[in-house]
Amino acid sequence: MTTSKKIMTVGATAILLLGLSACGNMSERDRNTAIGAGAGGVAGSVLTGGSTAGTVGGAVVGGVIGNQVKKNR
Repeated sequence: MTTSKKIMTVGATAILLLGLSACGNMSERDRNTAIGAGAGGVAGSVLTGGSTAGTVGGAVVGGVIGNQVKKNR
């Protein structure tokens, strides 16, 4: 593994850990929204062959669905 790949790997890992630590005090609805957006982004990317518009569109739709899964009564 080259030095630049090691630096990129360490950087990506640090960003991932930092992002996960931000989810510690989320409500259930916030977590559902984040999970829906992530899953929708992946699905949109796969269905459109990796296009940016498909990824962003999938994330938006997934986030809305995740937010509405368990509506407050």
